Amino acid sequence: MNQQNSNRFFFNVDWITILIYVALCGIGFVNIYASIYNPEESTVFNFTTNYGKQLIFIITGLVLGLSILLLDAKFFSIFSPIIYGVTMLLLIVVLVVGRNVGGNQAWIPIGSFRLQPSELAKFGTALLLARYISSFNPKLNTLKPVLIAALIIVIPMCLIMLQPDAGSMLVFLSFMFPLYREGLPGYLLVVFWGMVLLFILNLFLAPWVLISSILAIGGLFIYFNKKKQQRMIMIGVITFAAIGYLFIAKVIFENVLQPHQRTRIELILGLKTDPKGAGYNVNQSKIAIGSGQLTGRGFLEGTQTKYGYVPEQSTDFIFSTIGEEWGFVGCFVVIALYLFLLLRVINLAERQRSSFSRVYGYCVACIIFFHVFINIGMTIGIIPVIGIPLPFISYGGSSLWSFTVLLFIFLKLDSNRMGFI
Repeated sequence: MNQQNSNRFFFNVDWITILIYVALCGIGFVNIYASIYNPEESTVFNFTTNYGKQLIFIITGLVLGLSILLLDAKFFSIFSPIIYGVTMLLLIVVLVVGRNVGGNQAWIPIGSFRLQPSELAKFGTALLLARYISSFNPKLNTLKPVLIAALIIVIPMCLIMLQPDAGSMLVFLSFMFPLYREGLPGYLLVVFWGMVLLFILNLFLAPWVLISSILAIGGLFIYFNKKKQQRMIMIGVITFAAIGYLFIAKVIFENVLQPHQRTRIELILGLKTDPKGAGYNVNQSKIAIGSGQLTGRGFLEGTQTKYGYVPEQSTDFIFSTIGEEWGFVGCFVVIALYLFLLLRVINLAERQRSSFSRVYGYCVACIIFFHVFINIGMTIGIIPVIGIPLPFISYGGSSLWSFTVLLFIFLKLDSNRMGFI
């Protein structure tokens, strides 16, 4: 790298975003240390412990991220189909040789390390989606382009569901929002959230009540549009499609979802209570966060954390450690850092001259937002526990490295925004 390129590298890279990334990784390390703290083995450099391994993951992640910044920005656009193909191949390989952990065959054992391909598939899918939209400039208000974009997203979702890992699979729904930014009709988002609402109502109300309500609403719309035959036909099709969806949703809930997944949904919706069984994790997490009050109990002073009341506290429930030991202030700082990161990424995405960089930037923001919202939501009991990590903070090499690659690819694209069209 010559002097001119070196100066360009240092001045064009968004170091503010990198500082936020480092801060979140540091917060993660400190709280992973606290979540498994043992006074008899308190050294930070014990690499047989989770916090010792996380320190290695953070250091190698930084090296990986800085290495990405040294690559040519066009590399990611040119090789996006190959990157996507490799991640899909890994999703197939894990179904054959993967290790089953917690009922999910989602990890490929590599010595003492376990690789989770579903994490890698996120940036692979984001790259190919950005490549498709930037190369073909599709009109996302027509059927064929929407189906092609949907196929790019649905393939990894189906492979991940075979593991089965519903939590990781649901993350891919976040790709709807970058598509909306690029012209996907708003009514499709309305249809999606309508399906979610019907799914929930299907658990609360008797089938005849829902069917009668849908028919009544459809009938009213038809009556007020009786002079517009084409619209009446469309309303009729939507009405009967909604009724058909009720039966499909019931089958999915009772036969596709795992028993523990059904139980978690029922717990959140108040259809079932089980504080000592399936609801134990969330109940203990809420106690831990609530006990932190304003400023927290103090570093290594959290009783819920110290005595191991919250299962999976260094991974999925790491936010409960933050809440107990650092209180509302600590939670506010973490959420503020995420909010600043998301706004920063969206702002950077909007200034891109390349549609590839813009679409990819929105994919990054949406994936991180989905993870943060779901993870924090499940630790405070407002969202079913679906087992996805808190970006840059939860313990895990696959998670940290995949989020690092996801973010630093966009930082590289942004650093070259004036030359990458």
